[in-house]
Amino acid sequence: MPLLRVRGNGRAPGWPAYLGAVCLGAVALALASLWTSGAWATGIGAAVTTLSGLAAERLQPQHRTGAHPAADAAGPAGLLRTPSGRIPSVRRVDRPELAGAHPADGHPADGSRIPGAPPAYIPRDAEPRLREALGRAGFVLLVGESTAGKSRLAHEVARALFPRHAFVRPLSRAALAEALRVAARRRRSVLWLDDLEDFLGAGGLTASMLAGLWAGRPGRRVVLATMRTQEYRRFDAREESRLTGSDRDAWRTQRDVLQRAVVVRLARHWSAAERRRALAHRQDPRIGAALRAGERFGIAEVLAAGPELLATWQNAWAPGANPRGAAVVAAAVDCRRAGLRRPVSREWLRELHVPYLTARGGGDLQPEPFDAAMDWACTAAYATSGLLVGNYTQGYAAFDYLLNAPGLPPVPDHLWQALITRVTPAETYDIGLQAHQDGRPRRAAEALSRARLNGVAGADFLLAITVGDAGQPRRAAAELAGITRRREDRLGPRHPDTLAARHQLAYFTGEAGNPHAAAARFAALAADAAAVLGADHPDTLAARHQLAYFTGQSGARAEAARQLDRLLADRLRVEGPGHPQVLAVRRSLIWYGADDPALAEHRLTELQADAERCLGPDDPHTLAVRSSRAALAARAGRAAQAAEAWESLVADRTRVMGSDHPHTIYARLEWARALAASDRPDDARALLTRTLGEAGALLEHGHRHLRLGRNLLAALPAAEPGLT
Repeated sequence: MPLLRVRGNGRAPGWPAYLGAVCLGAVALALASLWTSGAWATGIGAAVTTLSGLAAERLQPQHRTGAHPAADAAGPAGLLRTPSGRIPSVRRVDRPELAGAHPADGHPADGSRIPGAPPAYIPRDAEPRLREALGRAGFVLLVGESTAGKSRLAHEVARALFPRHAFVRPLSRAALAEALRVAARRRRSVLWLDDLEDFLGAGGLTASMLAGLWAGRPGRRVVLATMRTQEYRRFDAREESRLTGSDRDAWRTQRDVLQRAVVVRLARHWSAAERRRALAHRQDPRIGAALRAGERFGIAEVLAAGPELLATWQNAWAPGANPRGAAVVAAAVDCRRAGLRRPVSREWLRELHVPYLTARGGGDLQPEPFDAAMDWACTAAYATSGLLVGNYTQGYAAFDYLLNAPGLPPVPDHLWQALITRVTPAETYDIGLQAHQDGRPRRAAEALSRARLNGVAGADFLLAITVGDAGQPRRAAAELAGITRRREDRLGPRHPDTLAARHQLAYFTGEAGNPHAAAARFAALAADAAAVLGADHPDTLAARHQLAYFTGQSGARAEAARQLDRLLADRLRVEGPGHPQVLAVRRSLIWYGADDPALAEHRLTELQADAERCLGPDDPHTLAVRSSRAALAARAGRAAQAAEAWESLVADRTRVMGSDHPHTIYARLEWARALAASDRPDDARALLTRTLGEAGALLEHGHRHLRLGRNLLAALPAAEPGLT
C-alpha cells in the first residue's frame, strides 16, 4: 500500500514520518494524528505521513446531555486501525513505534543523520522468559523502568509468536470497552495495553473484564501489557501498607487485575551478554553511541535520549534559558504524577505553569513568551521526542522518562487544587485515590466528593476514609457504619468487601475517641478475617495490629505489648524485616513495651536508620519514627532537643503531606508544648494560637488535636502586659 503523502501545511524538516496521519475532507472523520513532536506540533493541524497504511482511527465523541465540558477535552476514543478501518494483524504492525516504543535517537553524538528506520532489535536476556510466559498464560505483563525497552521487546516477541493474530490496541481508556469487544470476537487476538496504568482506575480494566475476554468462543486470545516499575510498585504488598486509612477497595480492584498476570521483569541496565549482542550492530551510530555511554545508562535508555532530555529540562531553569518552558514541563509532569492519565490542553498548561515559574523566581529568570516555551518543550531532541509529547488537538503529556527523575518534590497543593476543578468526574476518582496515597487527604476528599456526587462507583467508601484521615473521624465512622450495614445485608458479614468496611469502621470509631469499642470491633474482625482469609493474610495481620494499638490506647499497655510481640514474630515470618508494616509494629512495640527510656531511645534510633534505608527519609513510617523519638526526648526532660526535633518534623511533614494534614497539625502542637517546656511561653503561645486558628477550620468539633491545643494554651502562664 502506498504511503499517504504530505499535503497542506507540509511538515517540519527532520520530522519522523511514521508518527501519525492527518487526512482531509471526509477521511478526517476516520483518521487522526498519532502524537507527534516538534515546534510545529503546537499549531492547529499538521499534515503528516503514515507508514505501512496504519493510523489511529478517530471515533466521534459521544455527546451526552449534561456531560462535563472536560469530557470533550479528553479527545476521541479509538483503536489502532488501517486506513480502510480494519484491525491490523500483528505482523502488519511493522514499526515498534506503533506499539508504543519510543523513537530512537536519530542524531548521535558524532553528528551523523540516521534515516527513519528504527535500530536493529537486540535480543534481551528477558526474551526467553517472555516467550515462555506467552506460551502458557493469557495475560502477560512486562515490567521495567521508562525507556528500558519494554515495548520494543514485547513488539518483537509478539510478531514472532502471533503474526496472524489481530492487533487490538486501544489508544485511550475510553476505547478499552470497544477493544475488549473486538478482541473477544476474534478467534486469535492480542489485546495490546502499552502503559497498563493508563487503563486502570475508574471506568478501567477489571478482573471480570479479563474473564469475559476468555469466555465464549474458543480461540487464542492474549493480553500483552507493559508497565513502568514505579507504577507497578504502587500495587505490591509493601505499597499497600502506605495507604493512609488502608483504602483497599479501589486499590484491591486494580491490584486484582495485576495479580492475574504473569509478570516478566526487564532491567534498564543491559547485561554483559546483551551488550555483546549489541556490538554486532555497532555500525549503526545510534547503537555505537549508546554502547559508548558505558554502564551508567541502559542502551535503550540512551537510544530514546532519556538522559539528554532530563538534563535539558533541568538546565532550562537558568535565567535567560527556557525557564517558562521548564515550568510548563513541570506542570505536565505533575499532572501525570497526580493521577491524570490523559494529555492536557495548551490552555491548561498556560494557566498551570505559572505557580511553578513564580516559585523559581518569576520575572527574575527572564522567562520567554509562552508560545516560545511551548515550541521549545515540544521540539524533538535528537529526533526522538520532545519534553512534551502531543499536539494542539489531542493535548500534551510529559515524556514518561521525566516522571521518574530523582529528587522530584511532592506534587504542590496548587496543582491538586487546579486539577480537581478541571477534570471529569471519573478522573476526580483517580486523582482522589492518588492524593490519598500521597498523604493529601483534604485534596483527596475534594476530588472524591465530586466523584461521589456524579455517581462514580466506589467513591463513597474511599471518600469516607479520606474524610476521616482529613480530621473528621466521627463523620467517617457514621458514613462507614451505613456502608458496612449495606455490605452486610448484600454480601454477608464475612465477605472480603464487608471485612474491609468493618476494618475502616473500627479504626475511625477509635479515632473518634472510643478506643474500647474499636478494640472490641477489631477483636471480632481479626477472628473473622483469619477464618475467611487466613491467619497470614495482610488484612488479618492489619486487624491484629489495630487491635493491639487500641488495646494500648485503652490503657492496657502490657497486653498491647504482648499482642505486638506475637504479631512481630508473625510479620517477620511472612513479610521479612524490611517490610513497612514490620517497621510499624517495631515502633508500636517500643512505645508500649519498653519500660527503660534509654533502651527505648536506642531501639528507636536503630529503627529510624532501618526505616530510612528501607523506605526513604520522607516515607510516612519514617516520619512517624521521628515523631516517637521527639516525644521520648520530651518525656526525658530534654525540652530544647525535643523542640528542635519537632520543628524539623513540622517542616518535613508540611513539605510531604501539606500544612493541613492532621499529622502536621499534631507535630505543631507538640512543638509548642516543647517550646513551653523550654521557658519560651510567648513563642509557644504564638504557635498555638496560629495552629488552633487554622486547625479549627479543618478538624471536626471536639477533635482530640483541638482539645490538646486548647489545654496547652490554657496551661501557659499569663502573657506579660504589652506582649499580647
